[in-house]
Amino acid sequence: MTVSQSETQTSKLYDRDYYVWTKETAKLLLQGRFADLDANNLLLEIEEMGKGEKKAVESNLIVVLLHLLKYKYQPEKRSGSWEGSIREHRRRLHRELEDSPSLKPYLETVFDKCYQSAREQAQFETKLHLETFPMSSSFTLEESLNADFLPEQ
Repeated sequence: MTVSQSETQTSKLYDRDYYVWTKETAKLLLQGRFADLDANNLLLEIEEMGKGEKKAVESNLIVVLLHLLKYKYQPEKRSGSWEGSIREHRRRLHRELEDSPSLKPYLETVFDKCYQSAREQAQFETKLHLETFPMSSSFTLEESLNADFLPEQ
């Protein structure tokens, strides 16, 4: 299979000016000029988009869990900013799950890993002993996503 001159030019554009590459790729797709597409880089970008979605839901879940831990184990320091952060990151998670419902089972598989990250970050931010925070989450994924849930002391 030979690589077209247009495809080679588009491939070089990817390295020189990513933004222009995206515009050119979109134009080629709209025009149905599939043979001229920089297929290798387009495939990489699509794969990265999926990875980015996974990273975003993990990151938002970690922030929710972190603030739930701080809320539960430092009740004297509870603040509107903690509750605001919980609310904002839950909103982001709900929006991401609306756009990509298939990420919900993924969240279930990484929940424990996210909890461990949140636990370590909570220890760092609160200066409490790591043992203060249980090894296993006392919150479920459903509670973590529930807009009305806040843990008791």
